[in-house]
Amino acid sequence: MDNEIQRVVNMDISKEMKKSYIDYAMSVIVSRALPDVRDGLKPVHRRILFDMHELSFGPDKPYRKSARIVGDVLGKFHPHGDSSVYNAMVRMAQDFAIRYQLIDGHGNFGSIDGDSAAAMRYTEARMSKIATELLKDIDKETIDYRPNFDETLQEPVVLPSRFPNLLVNGSNGIAVGMATAIPPHNLSEIIDATLAIIDDADIDIEDLIDIVRGPDFPTGAQIMGSEGIKRGYRTGRGKVIVRAKASIEEIRKDKTAILISEIPYQVNKSKMLEDIANLVRDKKIDGITDLRDESNREGIRVVVELRRDANANVVLNQLYKHTQLQSTFGVNMIALVEGEPKLLNLKQVLHYYVLHQKDVETRRVQYDLRKAEERAHVLEGLMIALNNIDDMIELIKAAPNPPQAKVSLIEKYALSEIQAQAILDMRLQRLTGLERDKIENEYKEIIALIKTLQEILADEVLLFDIIRKDLLRIKEKYGDPRRTEITINYDEIDIEDMIEDEDVVITLTHSNYIKRTPVDTYAAQKRGGRGKTGVTTKEEDFVENIYTTRTHDYLLFFTNFGKVYRLKAYQIPESGRVARGTAVVNLIQLDPEEVVTAVIPIKSFESGYLMLMTKKGIVKRTALNKFDTSRKNGLIAIHLNSDDELISVRETSGADEVIVITSHGMSVRFNENDVREMGRVATGVRGIRLGPDDEVVCMEIILPDGKLLIVSENGYGKRTELDEYRIQTRGGKGIKTYNMNSKTGKVVSARVVKDDEEIMLINSQGVLIRLHVDDISVLGRSTSGVRLMKTDETCCVVSTARIVDKPSEEDE
Repeated sequence: MDNEIQRVVNMDISKEMKKSYIDYAMSVIVSRALPDVRDGLKPVHRRILFDMHELSFGPDKPYRKSARIVGDVLGKFHPHGDSSVYNAMVRMAQDFAIRYQLIDGHGNFGSIDGDSAAAMRYTEARMSKIATELLKDIDKETIDYRPNFDETLQEPVVLPSRFPNLLVNGSNGIAVGMATAIPPHNLSEIIDATLAIIDDADIDIEDLIDIVRGPDFPTGAQIMGSEGIKRGYRTGRGKVIVRAKASIEEIRKDKTAILISEIPYQVNKSKMLEDIANLVRDKKIDGITDLRDESNREGIRVVVELRRDANANVVLNQLYKHTQLQSTFGVNMIALVEGEPKLLNLKQVLHYYVLHQKDVETRRVQYDLRKAEERAHVLEGLMIALNNIDDMIELIKAAPNPPQAKVSLIEKYALSEIQAQAILDMRLQRLTGLERDKIENEYKEIIALIKTLQEILADEVLLFDIIRKDLLRIKEKYGDPRRTEITINYDEIDIEDMIEDEDVVITLTHSNYIKRTPVDTYAAQKRGGRGKTGVTTKEEDFVENIYTTRTHDYLLFFTNFGKVYRLKAYQIPESGRVARGTAVVNLIQLDPEEVVTAVIPIKSFESGYLMLMTKKGIVKRTALNKFDTSRKNGLIAIHLNSDDELISVRETSGADEVIVITSHGMSVRFNENDVREMGRVATGVRGIRLGPDDEVVCMEIILPDGKLLIVSENGYGKRTELDEYRIQTRGGKGIKTYNMNSKTGKVVSARVVKDDEEIMLINSQGVLIRLHVDDISVLGRSTSGVRLMKTDETCCVVSTARIVDKPSEEDE
């Protein structure tokens, strides 16, 4: 009893609790929750990948049961419960959870709706191809090992990690008193930034931010603005606003819906839909009539049907505000550096990774050098044997046993023990002439390799050159386009300074889909060609207008309701040549049945006028400065009669002449001062008197040395000297400008053009052709013209656009 009492040590409970809690906290921080800055892995992930490497469960081998992998990891390296190992393995296999999957899973590994994976006895797995890059050269003593939990095996402290996995796949973890949240990124961008810091260790972090555009989430979606991204990269902490990718489309006649195709990272789609349904039920969001999840293996598709009188933009903004269609990813870049948690900025993360790669590559070269020297040593012994083969055979035959033969060889020929053993192990076939040559050639190659490896160790530039080539190989093999789009947050300041002022083409379809494309996307072609696809449209839609402008210019959107909306050209989302574009209702708040009928680029509102022409021949002139204001719900541009709509708008100087052309080939030319200046909400006066079933198709400004280009719906066109059109008084029937017949069809467009310009023609199937104006014949007023674009019964020409500043030509 006395002995038992003597074993009791009196301790202050507060000190003991503090000590024990600190020990526990550090164990959680270092051994569970935080990733290592070098390979971006937590211990459990590192142990899973290392165990699969040891078991040879690579991408070129069959799938193996997940239960076998989990059991092996538990028994060898990670005695913390099978669920912790299996859950970690499942996450590395989910394409919606990790940007570049490290596990190739076979079976049910869960879904974005929150469904859990099947039990480990049902699923199978193996390493993915990119995961092998994390373990490349691990067998060449490139990293340190430590004993496992029972000290019966060795496990790696860190993996070689031949790409910056911490940034590429990101990491999330909650430790004690701290947490980490590192978003995933695009592999190509991160490798480019790594190469930049290899080339210049003193590179400014702002230069790295220019290379790494922002996080690239596996679920795509959109990042709103760049300020939160930059703050996170500069300080290690920031907030990234992620918004679902949604569009507003007409799904049936007079029926509009919000289509959601991508959702924010780490959002449970099923829970998100449940929240939307609850908001509709509680009448917190009004205007939604149906909610359907049409997602399949091709991707996410959520349809939110709206009531006919609902404003789609308002409903979408309410969804962003009240649901997880918009979420915030809090960047908190904490990782382990030499076993200690540290908050790191973008440059520091890449700096520590480059140091790791330098160490890994140095050790790999040292290993290869040692192996090469050992092989050269053996080959030197074999060549001595070949040169003295007869004597050696006699010596070996005379020896009573192999150990004595080895001693005799060492003593007589001054060989090492390794060389002597290699000679004793040599097979008789090595004595042939061919085998002698092989040994000599191998020795020469080994000596050259040794020299190269020594040069690499002596020159850091050569060492980093190897690292650079390996990173470029991985980028070429595994790099892919960004999934997450970074869009402009208009609440941020100085966005325009970040946009290059360049020529662009704005394309608008009949169903009001709009896009921005660089002007040099389209190459000049010969007259009469088929052209190339300029936009992909949905059924019953066609391209109606093309405008050339610059990114910093204003765009005034005039609608059939006689209203005007204003945007900068760069606010129009850029799309590829064949992309459909974005619905205009996503950019401006149109009323039901309101569509854009005219768009005009404006550099400045300081001087000039706008001439507005309606389909019924009404014209109005208003000072441009009356439009130098903007409201989200638009401004009244002209007061319209109930049966009329606005079809053409042109900017004038105050002393211009205009010409109005109708679909039946009639025209009238008059001075703009024949139309008195009116207020913005005025109705206007008669510009041309129309015949039965006739309507105005275009109004153009007369230009010096210009000619009138007329294009018909069947692809015929001509140029006519403007001198053939005398100045008349507005309001008359006008004169004939085109010989319309069944072959040509009605007039669809008219442009005043100059000889050195180019034009674009668009047909109803979205095919675009670019022509030099001087290739088009100059004919009289009453002619039909020549064929400019081939058409058939399935398509017709619907629009033209004049290219003022033509880029360099390129024949297709």
